[in-house]
Amino acid sequence: MLGFWLLAAGASASAQTATAAPTSVNDVAPGFWDLRRRMEKPDLGPLRLVRFITEDDYPPFDFVAPDGTLMGFNVELARAICDELRLQCTVQPRRWDTLLDTLEKGGADAAIASLAINARNRARADFSAPYYKTPGRFVARASVQLDPVIPETLGDHVVGVEAGTAHEAFIRDMFPRVQRRTFETATALRAAIRRGEVDMIFGDGVALAAWLNGVDSAGCCAFRGGPFLQRAYFGDGVGIAVARGNVVLRRALDYGLQRLAERGVYAELYLKYFPIGFF
Repeated sequence: MLGFWLLAAGASASAQTATAAPTSVNDVAPGFWDLRRRMEKPDLGPLRLVRFITEDDYPPFDFVAPDGTLMGFNVELARAICDELRLQCTVQPRRWDTLLDTLEKGGADAAIASLAINARNRARADFSAPYYKTPGRFVARASVQLDPVIPETLGDHVVGVEAGTAHEAFIRDMFPRVQRRTFETATALRAAIRRGEVDMIFGDGVALAAWLNGVDSAGCCAFRGGPFLQRAYFGDGVGIAVARGNVVLRRALDYGLQRLAERGVYAELYLKYFPIGFF
């Protein structure tokens, strides 16, 4: 079963307060692997080189540094996997809309670019196990103290959410008694809480973590409660895409990810790129 430091999938919100204090990097980063399970290293066969592709305009996952170096969480994770498997690897940038085309045409072996594991993408590629998920998260103004964040504690607070999203559907279905206020864009939603027009907002945890860690939030707010990972609303997570039928590489990537989690390398990369984590 997938484990998480802050809130296990399916656990009640009230369980958050019972979590023991973290003692290592693995305790303060999300984990998507059962570290009690020991995987056998797969037969890599003739595999010697893995050609990864990613995009270069989605910081902090992948971006170009001022000196022209391709960097980011996805990029360093790909290189760490290759080090773990003792394989050579390259990581090259491609336009987002060409990633799966390149993979299908044999121009690359794997795409590590925050690709969602969903039916549309599965029709074109196979995927590793998820290496991160995109939870729904509440953000509240600093003056709003709630613990735990459950329907009973929200009371009369006004919660903002982007219209027409899975996050709006989640609030409507799971928190039916809150005062819900919708906004046309995520930018407008975040601006509203910064100006104090709403007490809380609910949205994509990854984007909200980046906002909280940036200057635009002006230190107004912080995460409260969560993360919420219900599959029906927030999907199956993000994986590394490989060409359909490339079982050898897919198994090798799964093994590499598991080993990086066991050794704490995954957690170190997560903390490096997400000082305010999205979990």
